[in-house]
Amino acid sequence: MRDAITFRAVLVVLGVLLLQLGFALSYMGAFHSPKPHRVPIVVVAPQAAARDAVARLNALPGEPVHAVAVADRAEARARLLDRRTDAAVVVDPRGTTDTVLVASAGGPSASDAATQVVRLAGQAQHREVVVRDIRPPVKGDSRGLSSFYLVLSWTIGGYLAASALNMAAGSARPTLRRVLVRLTAMLPYAFVSGIGGAVIVGPVLHCLPGAFWDLVGIGTLIVFASGAVGVALQSVAGTIGLGLTILIFTVLGNPSSGGVYPAALLPPFWRAIGQILPPGAGTTVVRNTVYFDGHDITRSLWILGAWAFGGIVVSVLSAALRDRRRPTPMPLPATV
Repeated sequence: MRDAITFRAVLVVLGVLLLQLGFALSYMGAFHSPKPHRVPIVVVAPQAAARDAVARLNALPGEPVHAVAVADRAEARARLLDRRTDAAVVVDPRGTTDTVLVASAGGPSASDAATQVVRLAGQAQHREVVVRDIRPPVKGDSRGLSSFYLVLSWTIGGYLAASALNMAAGSARPTLRRVLVRLTAMLPYAFVSGIGGAVIVGPVLHCLPGAFWDLVGIGTLIVFASGAVGVALQSVAGTIGLGLTILIFTVLGNPSSGGVYPAALLPPFWRAIGQILPPGAGTTVVRNTVYFDGHDITRSLWILGAWAFGGIVVSVLSAALRDRRRPTPMPLPATV
């Protein structure tokens, strides 16, 4: 037994078990019971009617929506396309049918949840609801999930490439020179990955057509950020670093990203971390670039850049400190 199963192997298997259980807990914890919480919506109506509608919606038990009044339909439409709201309720003061404007390309789940809440609130007032989708996903992206899966492939590819570089060197913690080589190697890999992803979702599958070179640039940044973090954590923690990378990007990052359910439908923990992790920031950038002319992506780009920069800094500093502590070999005595 001692020859077949070492103590190190037991620790590795235990780490895998913890990741497996964490994966199940994170995904099922995030998705098992989605409930809307303060989904942002706007209301268009005459002043008195708008005030009543906003108060009625904001008084709903559990705060499923957060409603504010806007001046007119044009402003409501602009807010939808700028990604400042998930739905707009246009109240007809002369009739009993209101219109809900949505842009489901930004995430059908949020649009559906907002519509359902408005419909239920209107039933008490004997009002009906008609839904108009002013920015639906393209035909090949029927549920609006292509952005999420594209970013998923980029993040996994980035940290697996970093892991492959580490394993090719025997899983030893790298020297400063090796760290610099690995980070440099991640750049062309990230660029090729960006092109490959943009080709697949564009010319090949037509699920995210247009914005080809924008997607190439976004993909390059996402893959490099994922790879740089992978290099950093494996430089600091060796093989355990790969498990930490999977924890950040896959176990925590994917269910909280807003790709399947937006933040407003997730439990508080996942809602809080989603947009500060690379999968969530990347999904927001891709979706808003393709469907909404790049609105509301600046913060997410800064977050991706910060992860990439942080990965570089941690990788270089940890390797440099390790090189300084490494003993200098004694010179061999001269032979006579």
